[in-house]
Parts: sequence; structure tokens; C-alpha cells
Amino acid sequence: MRTVAIIPARGGSKGVSRKNLRRVGGVPLVERAVRSALASGRTDLVVVSTDDDEIAAVGEAAGARIVRRPAALSGDTASSESAVLHALDELDRAGERFDVVAFLQATSPFIPSDALASAIAQVADGRADSVFAAHETYGFLWGTAEAGAAVALNHDAAVRPRRQDREPHFLETGAFYVFRADGFREARHRFFGRIRIAEVPEWSAIEIDDEQQLRMARALAALYESPERIPVRAVVTDFDGVHTDDTATIDAHGVERVRVSREDGMGVSLLRAAGIPMLILSTEVNPVVRARADKLRVPVLHGIDDKESALRAWATENGIPLAEIAYLGNDVNDLPALRIVGWPVAVAGAHPLVIDAARVVLRRAGGHGAVRELIERVLPA
Repeated sequence: MRTVAIIPARGGSKGVSRKNLRRVGGVPLVERAVRSALASGRTDLVVVSTDDDEIAAVGEAAGARIVRRPAALSGDTASSESAVLHALDELDRAGERFDVVAFLQATSPFIPSDALASAIAQVADGRADSVFAAHETYGFLWGTAEAGAAVALNHDAAVRPRRQDREPHFLETGAFYVFRADGFREARHRFFGRIRIAEVPEWSAIEIDDEQQLRMARALAALYESPERIPVRAVVTDFDGVHTDDTATIDAHGVERVRVSREDGMGVSLLRAAGIPMLILSTEVNPVVRARADKLRVPVLHGIDDKESALRAWATENGIPLAEIAYLGNDVNDLPALRIVGWPVAVAGAHPLVIDAARVVLRRAGGHGAVRELIERVLPA
């Protein structure tokens, strides 16, 4: 029983501009969906169906095959089912047939891979024809009738039993749907035959349709996904606001002084002893940057306006994949570098756009041990 995961991800979006490329936990939504499908261990192929070049590039880099979706299936009115059917037809034309389809929605950033694997197994083993993600709820649901009158939907409004005396309902999350390919082609819908529920945690159920939900998802990522261990082969940091507390004193002669953390110095020495390369990459031209780098005995590139190009060149020269680099920043000039590494990291109190781009937000601020905290997460990994 061969399984294909299909992720429809068009370029347009009304509620959130370029939604499928927006980041949660420092990772684009479409890439998060690809990672979840691959992590399930039950998919033979992951496909991203898209009309957008940038989404295609991100999906392919994450490990998916790209199916180009025609304009007729890329508008607001096109159904997800039509995109899935088109992808299956394209695969058929390429001589690849699949028995089970896992349809994932990139707008659900927290797709539990274990629940997805279980759902695929239920369909592959013949225990179900269609399985969907849902979470348990004991909520009292209400609707409205004519003139706005409230109407109880799933309960008797005159009876208020305790939670433990009630049977739960299940709320569809939209994260994934798994079904037999032949049954889907016949029904042309995701629900048919024997339908079962794949129960997922309630916290993972958020779907992103507006900016507020995107902010909520980022907060959840910081709460549930911030790892204590960061497995990288190199550490690159900004200087001001990272090694310093982002303040400076200037004497009567115009000499500038900054405040740094001795803790960071010890952390850097431990990183150096472990043989893990480190680089300070800064736009600042003040000699204090090089003086501190010399003190720490790490290489420095300062006075750099294009951090992305400088970081790419350094990574290539040292033979280190960008995906295996942690970059620590605090302000908007760090964004280009943060967006290209596998582990974008922000100090506590960083600019909101940096927080949004970060995969990890540290507990400590710049100049107060943030570099040491990052290093302590890198060394055990």
C-alpha cells in the first residue's frame, strides 16, 4: 500500500498575505507541513501542489516533489479536493500510482506526525476508508435562529451535567485527512465509507486564517517547540544587542565603550574547546567589535552591510551547510541572515520581526548571557 502526502499551497491569500510562506517557529508553513509528513515515516512521497515559484522552491528544499497547479485551480474558489485530484492525475501520468492519500493543510502549523502515521496505518490496514484529525471537546455549542435568538445545538440548555457525566464531541482541526485513493476518486470528497477520527492535542488545533491566529501560533511554537538542545555545526552571532546590552557610553573624546558579559566569554571558550566554529558578523564599524572578537579568539566580519551574502560565503568556505548553522540576532538587520539558516535564534527582548523569524527565542537578553545560553544548548547536542 503506497502512500502519498499532498499539500495544496497556492501563492494567493486574502486573510494573510503570502500565508503559506509565513513563518512559525522560524519555519515557513509549507515547510512545516512537508516536515510533518516526512517525520510520520509512513509516506512514500510528499507532494506540494502550488502555482507559486517561491513556495515551490521552499517545498522542494524541504524534501517534497512539486506539482504545478494550473491557474484554474489556484483561485479563491478552487476546492482543496480539486487540487488533490489534479496532483493524483499528474502522478498517474508520470506512471506513479498510490493506494493511500494523506491530504495535509499547511495552514495548520502543528501537525502531529504520530497521529498522522496512525491515521495512515488505519487506512492502509483496511480499518477505515477515511480518517481525519480532531480534538476532544466538552463545549456547549450554540447557534442562532431568526431575530438572533440563541439555540442549543449539542445539549439541552435546561440540563447542565458535569464534564465527567458527559460524552465528548470531537472538533475537526483541518490539519490532515487520510483516505483511500480509489474511494476519493469515486466520491470526489474527503469523507466517504468508514470514517474514523485521529485524535490530536487541543493545543495543536489552531488554523491560520488571519494575522491574530498567526501571532497565536508563534506564541504556541515558543511554548511547545523551543528545544533545549540545538544540533548545529557552527554558531554565528551579531554583535550589538547580542554580545552587548545594546547600549554604549561615549566619553568627551568620542571614545565609545560597550558592556559585555563575562559569562559569554566563558561560553565561547567552551565552544572553541569543543571544536565548533564560531563567527561574529556585524554591520558595526567601531573597532570595539574586532577588539572583543580578538579577546574571544573568534573570527569576525564587521562593517558588513549584506549579512546574507557574507554568511553564505563563510558557510561555503568552511564547508558547513546553512541548515546546520545557528544564527543569533536581535534587530531587523539580522533578518536576511536569520531567514537562510536552519536555526534562527533571537535574544530575549529582540525586535518583534526577529522574534517572528526565530525558531528559538532565548530566555536571556543581549549582554546578559544570551550567547552563553545558546552555546549551552549547542554543546550537549
